[in-house]
Amino acid sequence: MSDETAAAEEAEAEAVAEEAAVDLRYGAAVGESHGDVVLHATVETYLDVCSEARADGFDQLIDLTAVDYLTYAGERTLPGGLTPERFEVVTSLINHVRRERIRIRTQVSADEPTIPSLFDLWPGSEYLEREAFDMFGITFADHPDMSRVLMPEDWVGHPLRKDYAVGAIPVQFKAASNER
Repeated sequence: MSDETAAAEEAEAEAVAEEAAVDLRYGAAVGESHGDVVLHATVETYLDVCSEARADGFDQLIDLTAVDYLTYAGERTLPGGLTPERFEVVTSLINHVRRERIRIRTQVSADEPTIPSLFDLWPGSEYLEREAFDMFGITFADHPDMSRVLMPEDWVGHPLRKDYAVGAIPVQFKAASNER
């Protein structure tokens, strides 16, 4: 093998290794979106990533919401090793001392839509998690009160799921009067 061939193979191997290398923070892959740092946690690492962020000064949970990608036709860019799932839980945190925000995106399977609760880290997550459960059907394990918060307790289904039967309840409107 010539020196040129060996050097070319070595350069190619380094390029592949660089591409495969993923920048990690708190054990989660790091990305960027609209100027914010985005961490991509798995369901298994979600609680650990959030615990480490809390210990690092991210002491306020700004928001927690969910997304249903059932009918999304576009391509979602996720770091290597992460598989796009139907649901995504998005958690936004802020560190007031460093004036820094992070967003944690976690893919949640439609087959088992369960993710750990953040209630023990941020008690203010209680209603946010209940709302995600109520609207999307995502269960937060070890949550102190996983009950509906917006819909009546006897409501069937989760209204923000893309497969929810919109308009299934017929509504009878009054006829418009002809007088004007």
